[in-house]
Amino acid sequence: MREQLSTVIANQPYPLLFATISGAHLYGFPSPDSDYDLRGSHILPVKEVVGLNPGRETIEVSEVQQGLDIDLVTHDIKKFFSLLLKKNGYVLEQLYSPLIVHTTPEHEELKAIAKGCITRHHSHHYLGFAHTQWRLFEKERPRRVKPLLYVYRVLLTGIYLMKTGAVEANLAVLNETFKLPYIPDLIARKLAGAEKSLLEDTNVTFHLREYERLYGELQAVYQSSFLPEAPSCQQDLNDLLVRLRLKS
Repeated sequence: MREQLSTVIANQPYPLLFATISGAHLYGFPSPDSDYDLRGSHILPVKEVVGLNPGRETIEVSEVQQGLDIDLVTHDIKKFFSLLLKKNGYVLEQLYSPLIVHTTPEHEELKAIAKGCITRHHSHHYLGFAHTQWRLFEKERPRRVKPLLYVYRVLLTGIYLMKTGAVEANLAVLNETFKLPYIPDLIARKLAGAEKSLLEDTNVTFHLREYERLYGELQAVYQSSFLPEAPSCQQDLNDLLVRLRLKS
């Protein structure tokens, strides 16, 4: 697996600031047939930034390497840093993913700086994502385990972030704190089955109550969170961006 992922990274047209694994592998519940979601940031050279012909701000690659499905998305550093300044939980999770495929000293520097990007308003990202996944789970026939796991994953990530200021996207790790008794069984079903594993015997009423309870808890911790209202790291991001661009 490592060899296939490294091959994809080596074939990228621009230097990478970092590349990590996101998606189900990061969240702790990959199915045997789950693809590998690579996410990261690349560095466009100066001539492709200042010229009339813009460089590739976003690069997307989907391919199969020796039987491994790989989906890669990277953003140029300016776009990635701009996303960090918004209430975007995705980019925080990608940046802080412990599943690192490619890194640089500046990646570590960015992780330190980006702590100043985390605000209480990141809760809105997780509230919106949870609502979307619950609606998907509720309307599907037959129902799948994946949307339900996503509901719990994003709600617990959001609550944990509001309480601690730390980004944790792995549901099994999160549940060491929250200790919800039904989470291990749901994860086990996903790990053992296909990507579209079904939940034919689930108690929808129970999970609706849990969804509403955790959704309410995330709303409450947003109100009481110690996290700041706005990012404090814009100048540091700008300085790093300039250094990386000139270095390229």
